[in-house]
Amino acid sequence: MDYRKLGRTDLNVSAICLGTMTWGEQNSESEAFAQIERAKAAGINFMDTAEMYPVPPKKETYASTETIIGNWFKKTGDRADWILASKIAGPGNGIDYIRDGQLKFNRDHVVAAVDASLKRLQTDYLDLYQLHWPERSTNFFGKLGYTHSDDAFTPLLEVLEALDEQVKAGKIRHVGLSNETPWGTMKFLAESDTHGLTRPVSIQNPYNLLNRSFEVGLAEIAIREECGLLAYSPMAFGMLSGKYADGARPAKGRLSLYSRFTRYFNPQSEAACARYVALAREHGLDPAQMALAFVTSRPFVTSNIIGATTLEQLESNLESFNLVLSEEVLAGIEAIHKDQPNPAP
Repeated sequence: MDYRKLGRTDLNVSAICLGTMTWGEQNSESEAFAQIERAKAAGINFMDTAEMYPVPPKKETYASTETIIGNWFKKTGDRADWILASKIAGPGNGIDYIRDGQLKFNRDHVVAAVDASLKRLQTDYLDLYQLHWPERSTNFFGKLGYTHSDDAFTPLLEVLEALDEQVKAGKIRHVGLSNETPWGTMKFLAESDTHGLTRPVSIQNPYNLLNRSFEVGLAEIAIREECGLLAYSPMAFGMLSGKYADGARPAKGRLSLYSRFTRYFNPQSEAACARYVALAREHGLDPAQMALAFVTSRPFVTSNIIGATTLEQLESNLESFNLVLSEEVLAGIEAIHKDQPNPAP
C-alpha cells in the first residue's frame, strides 16, 4: 500500500480509503466488521464516514454507520491504528430529523454534531472532520448551470472559527471540505491563511471516468494549495464495473435497489460505460479495477474512497492498487473522454 501526505499535516493516509456508506443499510454490522478487518490487513489505515450515513439517508437508519464503527473500536481497541474521517451534514436534501432539520455550520451545530459523532464512534477525537456539502446554494450533487442566490448562510470565517475551536479542544485534528466548488475552496483557504485558523487539508468530491469535472477548476487548487482530493464514487456507483450493461439490473446492485440514484443512469453515461468496459477487456483488465486504478493514479488525488457490499467486491477493489495502467490504456481512456466528456457530472 502507498501512503500519501494529508494536506500539510503529519498524517500519511493510505492511497485507498475504506468507504462505509452502505453499513447499516446494505451491510450488517458483522459484514462491516469483516470489511474493516480485511482492509486493515491490506494496509489501509484510512476510513471515511459521516453522521448522515448510511445512504440513502433515512430517519430509521440515521447514524447507524458511525455506531457500527464505534462498536468495532470497542471490540478491538484498535482506534489508534486508524485515521478516521467523518462529516457534518448540511441543509436540504429532505433531512429533517437531524438537529430538527435546521442545519447550519455555525458554532452550535458544529459542537452538537462533533460531540454526537464522537459518542457514536466511541472515540475522543476525529482525525479529519469535513463539511459534507455547502450550506449555501451552489453547484453540487450533479447540478449543472449556475443560478445565483443571495440566500443567507453562515459566513465562511465563522465556520472556520467554530471548527478551529474544536481543533483547539482536541476533538478534531484537521478539517476538510466536501462537494465544494473552486470559489468555496479558495475562500476557505484564504480565510484560514489570513486569520491563522485551521486550514482545510482535503476536499472530498466525486471523481470517476464518467465525471472528471474536478479536473477543470479544482485539480490545480488541490496540487498548488496542498488540499488533495478524496475521491468518492470512483466507480460511478458500480456503473463502470459493467454489471449494469445492456439494461442489466443485478438484484443486489445499488442502482437496482434505489431508484433515487439516477446521476449515472442516462444514455450518454451508458454509452461511455460500454466503451470503457470494452477498452478494459480489450487489454485483459477487469473494468472496475481499471476505473479505480485510473482514479488512484491521478496526481491531485490523496486517497481513493472505495466501498463494497461484499468481501469479494472488496478483494477485487483492493487489487486495483497493484494495477499500473499502460500508456496505451491511458490513451484509450483519453480518447473516450474526448468523445464523451463528463456524461454524468
